[in-house]
Amino acid sequence: MKRYLAIIFMVVSTGFAFAQAENAQQQPEIGSPDANRVQGFPQEALKEISIDKFEQEGFWNAYISTDTGFATNRLFTGGPQAKKPIEGETELGMSDNNVLGARVDFLRRGYTSIYVNAQRPIPIEGISKTITVWVAGRNYNHRLYLIVEDSRGRYFELYMGRLNFQGWKQMAVPIPPQSGDYNSIVQTDYHYTSYMGIRVVGFRIDVDPMEAYGTYYVYFDDLRAVTDLYAEGSRDPDDPRDDW
Repeated sequence: MKRYLAIIFMVVSTGFAFAQAENAQQQPEIGSPDANRVQGFPQEALKEISIDKFEQEGFWNAYISTDTGFATNRLFTGGPQAKKPIEGETELGMSDNNVLGARVDFLRRGYTSIYVNAQRPIPIEGISKTITVWVAGRNYNHRLYLIVEDSRGRYFELYMGRLNFQGWKQMAVPIPPQSGDYNSIVQTDYHYTSYMGIRVVGFRIDVDPMEAYGTYYVYFDDLRAVTDLYAEGSRDPDDPRDDW
């Protein structure tokens, strides 16, 4: 009797081990797209894209309260030497020769903000993860914010850092993930797939009142985003747009 029980136990154990080995072979590597699909996680197709290279004269405008100073802006030839082109972008022949410069002449010290805004908000494809821009801040203790508009038309200001550095620096800011909180940035709505992503409105520079004197210069170049384009490729081309 014991002999028969031992044989049955060996058969069951062998079958269980074989099933485990087969299941292990079928399980995809953790973090791969297949693993995400098996475990129910959303798919991602991350890609770095160009938002604006600051090549169009008059597309960006700098301004400040007339009580505290005067602001102007123009394009200059040049750019950061450390900047690397996006893969595959060179073949497109896109112009990338200029940078945007903004100048502010202060009338008095005080708490104020400088705005450098686009003529119209610049849309970003897909679901944005991070946004970067090259800045030459002239080593002032001013603070830089990115202004974005979400899919519901609400404005948000995201802190990018202080401008207290010499030369060019690529500054970055992560886009907070969408949550159930109404006050969060909303990039997608499962009811309306045609309304997706965010738009870049411009930049705000909060001036340190101790350094709000004389003339201040700041330069911008190569505004980019890392974005998830998975949903863009899965849209139904025959689906009517709800914009009438």
